[in-house]
Amino acid sequence: MPKIILSHITKRWNNYFGVDDLSLEIPDNSFITLLGPSGCGKTTILRMIAGLETPTEGRIQIGERVVFDSEAGINVPANKRRVGFLFQNYALWPNMTVYQNISFGLKNVKEELPKRDIEAKILSDLSRALRRGKKIRDLVEDCRDKSGRLNLEKTYVKLIDSFGLSMQTAKELYALRIHEAADADAAAEGKRAEYEAKLSEIRKGYESRGQKLGQSFEILKDGKPILEKRKLCTEEIDARVREVARIVNIGMFMDRYPAELSGGQQQRVAIARTLAPEPEVLFMDEPLSNLDAKLRLEMRYELQRLHVETGSTFVYVTHDQMEAMTLATRICLINNGVLQQYAPPLTVYRLPENLFAADFVGNPSINFIEAKGSQNMEGAVELSILDGKRALFHPEEPLVLEDWFKKRDEEAEESLRRENERLKEKRAVEKLNKDEVFRCHIQRVEEEDQSIREDPVLSNEDLILAVRPEAIGIEESGELPAVIYGAMPTGMESTLKLRLGGYLLTSVIFGKTEYRIGEERSIRIHGKDILLFDRKSGRRITSGSLEILP
Repeated sequence: MPKIILSHITKRWNNYFGVDDLSLEIPDNSFITLLGPSGCGKTTILRMIAGLETPTEGRIQIGERVVFDSEAGINVPANKRRVGFLFQNYALWPNMTVYQNISFGLKNVKEELPKRDIEAKILSDLSRALRRGKKIRDLVEDCRDKSGRLNLEKTYVKLIDSFGLSMQTAKELYALRIHEAADADAAAEGKRAEYEAKLSEIRKGYESRGQKLGQSFEILKDGKPILEKRKLCTEEIDARVREVARIVNIGMFMDRYPAELSGGQQQRVAIARTLAPEPEVLFMDEPLSNLDAKLRLEMRYELQRLHVETGSTFVYVTHDQMEAMTLATRICLINNGVLQQYAPPLTVYRLPENLFAADFVGNPSINFIEAKGSQNMEGAVELSILDGKRALFHPEEPLVLEDWFKKRDEEAEESLRRENERLKEKRAVEKLNKDEVFRCHIQRVEEEDQSIREDPVLSNEDLILAVRPEAIGIEESGELPAVIYGAMPTGMESTLKLRLGGYLLTSVIFGKTEYRIGEERSIRIHGKDILLFDRKSGRRITSGSLEILP
């Protein structure tokens, strides 16, 4: 499968930027999730790669082929990009059976395709299946009901799924009546010899003409397939439909209509229809949002298995960070059309690049604690938190805060310079939806009205600590006194709201201990994954451990 390269992609409507200067490389055989809040530009990015939306500027490359380049005037239409698109609604034809829905797109294919010998393919498939006579007998006998009556439809599906056959080949295999023979293996071997002899004759015929058959029974001359502009034949269409039906486990539903299927089954049909034309890349736009919670979880496992089995590149849009965390090899986190972070899920969780990333990824949400302080001579950062409590933040790696702030200011100046240079260009427009530093939510017992709160004047001493809920433990020797403000047990864990003066912190405690509201306990913030952020820029400074001072 090809890799996808986006270079400085921008999509704007007048002076509203849907996607702003996005550069991204999606490796082949990866599962990428585009994650972010509603309206952040995820679907727009997907549609631009697929060719359903035209970028304002930039360059898109799929494999070795440039499919869009604003400067070179290249814009390959969607139907020529060899991509599959799975929409939020299933978009199945209600008047067509499952088989007809899956095969519909294949019947309209007419392009340069290798010439194939279908007779040789059928002979080979039959010969391969006949190597296992006893298995054929067992599969057929397994399809009898309690009265001994054979379910032919089920039999054909079993043969198709077990040996990777088309319906025509499965019917031919059944018609040989191997299951009725006293010695199934001997009967199968006799028939297999006949088919092998016929296949050998066909191969010799091609060799006499200076040709030969390839692995997929394409006709080769000088080692290259002979191409012709044609449609797929019935056998090719059927074999492909049966193959994708086996992959998504819907072989028994081929004669049903969409209205006769559950939501999960309809989703599987939509996936099969998307896979049938063998797209180079598979795009999915929130495909599980219409399913209930339990079915959504099951379909996540199916998509993981599908990704491994097909070896395709998946690009998946979601606003559900749990889906992104569980499915993706890498998360592409977007906000206001701007790339916030592009990294593996656990990296985004453990080391978010900024306050927005820290807040958006994680359930329950991360705890933000306002802090004020500076670095001491030993390298630790002395902090005042939670209404005057003193703490020391110990960076995990060597840190000189003064140098970090200097680099931050230089990068801010460079970014402003580039923006001013861009605005001097003839067609440049100023961005209406300007980027702002994410204002993180500090949990308080009495919430403030943020709409009337004035932005404070910030200095380099204004910092933010971010603590994941699992890093807050309840211990008798804990340094911070707290009151249980809320408790939600789920069986293997409890999610707690802890009151510390006027502030609230969220904690996840593993185990089956019961907690009562109003109970006084002591807590400790432990681990080396405590995050320190610069409040002025919203960027992560470093991670480390927190020591509460007496």
